Amino acid sequence: MTSLLPTAFALFAGLIMTRIFKKMNLKLPDVTAFLIAGVLVGPYVLGALGVPGLGFDSMEALDRVSALSTVALGFIAFDIGNEFRLAQLKKTGKTATVIGIVQAVTATLLVDLALVGLHFVLGPEVLPLPVAITLGAIAAATAPAATLMVVRQYKAKGPLTDLLLPIVALDDAVGLVVFAVSFGIAQAMDGGALNVVSVIVNPLLEIVCSLALGAAMGALLTLLEKLFFSNKNRLSLTIAFVIMTIALSSLEFPLGGGAKITFSSLLVCMMLGTMFCNLSEYSVDIMNRSEQWTAPLYAVFFVLSGAELDLGVFRYPSILLIGMVYILVRCVGKYVGAWGSATVMGCEEKVKKHLGITLFPQAGVALGMVVTAQALGPEMGSMIRNIVLFSVLVYELVGPLLTKQSLIAAGEVETKHSEAQYRARFERKPAKG
Repeated sequence: MTSLLPTAFALFAGLIMTRIFKKMNLKLPDVTAFLIAGVLVGPYVLGALGVPGLGFDSMEALDRVSALSTVALGFIAFDIGNEFRLAQLKKTGKTATVIGIVQAVTATLLVDLALVGLHFVLGPEVLPLPVAITLGAIAAATAPAATLMVVRQYKAKGPLTDLLLPIVALDDAVGLVVFAVSFGIAQAMDGGALNVVSVIVNPLLEIVCSLALGAAMGALLTLLEKLFFSNKNRLSLTIAFVIMTIALSSLEFPLGGGAKITFSSLLVCMMLGTMFCNLSEYSVDIMNRSEQWTAPLYAVFFVLSGAELDLGVFRYPSILLIGMVYILVRCVGKYVGAWGSATVMGCEEKVKKHLGITLFPQAGVALGMVVTAQALGPEMGSMIRNIVLFSVLVYELVGPLLTKQSLIAAGEVETKHSEAQYRARFERKPAKG
């Protein structure tokens, strides 16, 4: 019960914050409202008051409800996988693949160059070289959750949106490979030997096995759905399969010699969604139904994400300096990489101009990489964690708004129509005269 009350209050706070934003006419995405509400109910604001149920009083309290975030992220990945319909992939698949790889690698290279340069300016005591290399690898990752939430909220449609979702999905696989290679090099610099198994074999195994597990679960889901005659029961089966897939993706199988089979829950659930939407004749109706019950789950996910943001990083000037360099250079890398590759692939001008901005958000995948980076030791691991937490705080609060503005500027969100509909439905119009 001690975890249920603050979780319920967190969801309530998130929903109230969206209404406050509407009343103040701030025109910010709901994601931003949820994140700010999360910061307020977190350990540094309301949680610090020590009132039972009024927010989370510690990071340990947040850890007790982390399963909700894990499940929500799995459903977000499943939703993104449903965007990979073969008819659409034939149009955008090659372009999305090229842009997805180039923008991720470009961000990594530019952040590496900037932070290695900063290493020589500040000295190895302030910014060790392994930390700089590891942060460069983490720069490749993009947050799929915030992007999908903004696209869904504003019902964005068009060439930019068609490219954006596959690129964000592909970003996870590219980020895994880039991080594994760079982190292997960072560990070697820290006194270890360059391990081919950890740098090449394990990342490839993770990607291949994740796709295989997701494909198998998707095929099995499609087969079992034919046993039911109600889409309500099919929806229940789909929900069970997504949760089951998330659970299976946490398994590990050692193979010996340092090699092991692991799974990325994001990749597995994305492949599950891809197989489902392409094989199941019921997928469109079931996905329309699922949006009705996943909305509060996504809201809880973003509120909890906001609560997990560590405001304590503002105590360290060096962390703020390195963090600002990391944030700015990563944004440049994402934008330049997306613009250049979109130009080569012959994309429309509005796609070239705005695509890179929609790739700025960063959260869950990057924080997962931070956990792995703790292997560099407590001092360097803590530095990486604080820098990434600071950047996530900035990206998650600003990124959704930038994504919204880019989609509007690209002409893929009908803002006047949407707001008129909203007012007509939820607000009374003032009487004339």
